[in-house]
Amino acid sequence: MKHVLIIEDDPEIIGLLEIHLSDLGCHVSSEKQGDSGLRTAVNEVPDLIILDVMLPGMDGIEVCQKIRASNVHSPILMLTAKSEEIDKVLGLEVGADDYLTKPFSVREFIARVKAIFRRQKMDHPLENPMETARVMTFGDLQIDVDMRKVTLGGQRVELSPKEFELLVLLSSNPGKSYDRSKLLNLIWGYDFKGYEHTVNSHINRLRSKIEPDMGHPKFILTTWGVGYKFNEEA
Repeated sequence: MKHVLIIEDDPEIIGLLEIHLSDLGCHVSSEKQGDSGLRTAVNEVPDLIILDVMLPGMDGIEVCQKIRASNVHSPILMLTAKSEEIDKVLGLEVGADDYLTKPFSVREFIARVKAIFRRQKMDHPLENPMETARVMTFGDLQIDVDMRKVTLGGQRVELSPKEFELLVLLSSNPGKSYDRSKLLNLIWGYDFKGYEHTVNSHINRLRSKIEPDMGHPKFILTTWGVGYKFNEEA
């Protein structure tokens, strides 16, 4: 049974989401404050966090940042009543996996939740999973796909779910260049047209964790005019 945590201050929305998540067979808990939601997320590490942007006390963007800073990698679906692009982009860049703008349809909400659970079940977005090693080694960088574990020089590297999926996808196909739109579709599962710079933010965070020299990366290379690729010589 999936545990879903709702961090939302509107009791009507909480009630509505609880009904439909329960119909999906989920165990649901809720918090109405940002700080209490953060504590529950860190202590219980749910399978999915539904997080409202506008919360009393600590807003959803800060909650999301602190959840990721605590190395909690649960998928986060953000809810926002704002339609401005900056809110959506900021949510994705601080570590959210997806977002919905209020008001949203129940059908769309269920579709997003199912897509997140489906991606969890798939473990990783490999294009040729049967042909890919479950443990990949590139010099002092080792990627254990099954354990979702990355080590660099024998030291564990903590990655967010999206950072890990980006690394697995690129390293599974060394030398192959992916444009930002393709990466958004493969990793996030939706066509976030106009949000290609979200990929840049995730790539930069990933590089900061695995590259000895950010100025001269040896694993994840920029393909000028296209996007990114994993160094085939690594």
